Amino acid sequence: MSFINSFCARCSQELPAGALECGQCHALVHSDTVDKIAARARAYESNGGLPMAREEWLGALRYLPPESEHARWIVAHVRELGASIDSAHGHTGASAGTWAKRLAPLGPLALLAAKFKGFFLLLVKFKSLFSLLAFIGFYWTAFGWKFGVGFAALIFIHEMGHYADIKRRGLPAEMPVFLPGLGAYVKWQALGVSLETRSAISLAGPMAGLLAAGACMLWWRATGSGVAMALGHASALLNALNLIPVWILDGGQAVLALNRSERFVLVLTGISLWYFSGSMIFLLVSAGAAFRLFTRDNPEQPSIAITGYFVMVLAGLAWILLALPGKGLLGR
Repeated sequence: MSFINSFCARCSQELPAGALECGQCHALVHSDTVDKIAARARAYESNGGLPMAREEWLGALRYLPPESEHARWIVAHVRELGASIDSAHGHTGASAGTWAKRLAPLGPLALLAAKFKGFFLLLVKFKSLFSLLAFIGFYWTAFGWKFGVGFAALIFIHEMGHYADIKRRGLPAEMPVFLPGLGAYVKWQALGVSLETRSAISLAGPMAGLLAAGACMLWWRATGSGVAMALGHASALLNALNLIPVWILDGGQAVLALNRSERFVLVLTGISLWYFSGSMIFLLVSAGAAFRLFTRDNPEQPSIAITGYFVMVLAGLAWILLALPGKGLLGR
């Protein structure tokens, strides 16, 4: 690894040769490299390659200040991986043969248990499909098959936006799980990634929802379909609702990378979009952003890219709500 004089990507402060951290804003100099290494390590972990994952994590330590939070987490995680590797391979060779002989009569039971284990693993693997079918059935019963299937498809597209962005970054993630009457979620591990990455992944779902709502709007304009209009309005409204920057909503996670000034931009954006679209949902976005002005999770450094991303998705959803004549909860 070679180091050269450069400038901090965040504050433009000149960095001395060999610097691992900016002396002014404390940003990691090699954060992109660490993210790539972390992605490879997590890919190895998800495929059972724990020794290779451990080597990747150890390699990442070369790019981190020894006392940084990232370095401490990696050291602890490497220890966990080491324990898992030792447990998996063990050091019981002397007694293994003896115990194998003693347990030999239980062989048929072990084979049966293995078969049932495979069955249960198959159920877990397809839990996303089973939950999606239950989700479709719930809304089919409540609103008819056309809207029920279409609405489930829109929620699926939203969640796949998260999933695809996570996998694109080489991070492990499970397929979406659907909760009839409540929503859906994608389970993934966020440790070891930057705030900007977490925020971008949180916004990827609403971005996919925006594109799906736009497709419904084009469908409605081409055919005059009432179902298309209702689906487009519902998708735009729910994705805007999900961008309220509070609690476990996508907006609540995306706002973590924004500093106080950028959160104030969201306040103004929400008020402006409410004025032009007439949808009250954007006032709730403003209210949530105003609340987050006074929480203690404001980062010192700005994230212009995430701010622009957030505002762009909000503006796109407002445009669709303005273009579609449908009305709904907190709509026009």
